[in-house]
Amino acid sequence: MTTRRKARRSDSAGASDHRNEASPGQRAPAPAPAPAELASTDPGHRGLWEAAPPIPEDSKPGAFIQSMIGVSPQMQRVFRLIAKVAPTESTVLITGESGTGKEMVAHAIHLQSRRAHRTFVTVNAAAIPESLFESELFGHRKGSFTGAIADKVGLMKEADRGTLFLDEVAEMPLSVQAKLLRALQSGEIRRVGDTEEAHVDVRVIAATNRDVARSLREGTLREDLYYRLSVFHIELPPLRDRREDIPPLANFFRERYARKLKKRVERFTERAQRSLLEYDYPGNVRELENAIERAVTLAEHGEITHVDLPAPFRQAPGRLLGKGDAFPYSETMTLAQLEAEHIRRVLVHFAGNTTKAARSLRISRSTLWRKMREYEL
Repeated sequence: MTTRRKARRSDSAGASDHRNEASPGQRAPAPAPAPAELASTDPGHRGLWEAAPPIPEDSKPGAFIQSMIGVSPQMQRVFRLIAKVAPTESTVLITGESGTGKEMVAHAIHLQSRRAHRTFVTVNAAAIPESLFESELFGHRKGSFTGAIADKVGLMKEADRGTLFLDEVAEMPLSVQAKLLRALQSGEIRRVGDTEEAHVDVRVIAATNRDVARSLREGTLREDLYYRLSVFHIELPPLRDRREDIPPLANFFRERYARKLKKRVERFTERAQRSLLEYDYPGNVRELENAIERAVTLAEHGEITHVDLPAPFRQAPGRLLGKGDAFPYSETMTLAQLEAEHIRRVLVHFAGNTTKAARSLRISRSTLWRKMREYEL
């Protein structure tokens, strides 16, 4: 339901802010690379797959921050935003889809603040029953309601002089939102059943995967609380919008789980790389991590193949060439690799219809089937 923990290294890595549009008078940012352009067949990006990021030891100071990985402009922007807001006492609102790393960013802010040596308390608002929310957050006195058999210290008091992370804040009951707003404004809280108020010194970082504008329109998130929480706003884009971060993240998780499972797994095959790059990641970085953990468990002969990845990754449709997109060509590619890539794209274009694909390629269906088996398409 709720979790209290000291600052530690997170189990997920990789998050970013996608607000990198060019300002008036500035040059627009370059478009994100296409998945095919990031495969190791492109010499310009081969290093992304070959360079495995170091795995920091948990005991090292700042190890958690070191595990934040990203080479994309969005990720670099997030690093700068964290560095700017962490030393302040501002409340922070982190938004983004599930699995993008909101809690990781909250931890990073805490660990770079003056409260780093104090407690980091997490409240999962979506997991607390409405009837217990006020008691969990502010505490209660013995006998204040049925079942209150002892005094309880609320999570805001536990986080005193530290950081309180309110995850899924848009799920909080409106009655509790009003009391939270008052506590943030006055620094005073009152336990359920108590007549006296207690002072708390808490920095609040909130997060939600909901559409904030919609929550405000529907009235599930108080507007005054939103403005109080979003003094500093960090929005995390989905992993599919920053695919250049997939290779270093995949290598990070490969190294982590190879070490954990005491296995020698040193690389991804080119087809596994392409599968990872072309998948859309509805679960974002968390889904990538789970996929790599599974793949490392199944891997043989020191490498991860596309067969080791979960079925949705193997079934991910290839990305069609758009206007201006370059074919993933390099001088190191063989004729077989070029042919396999072209056949794959034709099959995707015709939604797997082998009759239409064979007609477009000007070969028989039997020849197409033979080449599909040969190239494992």
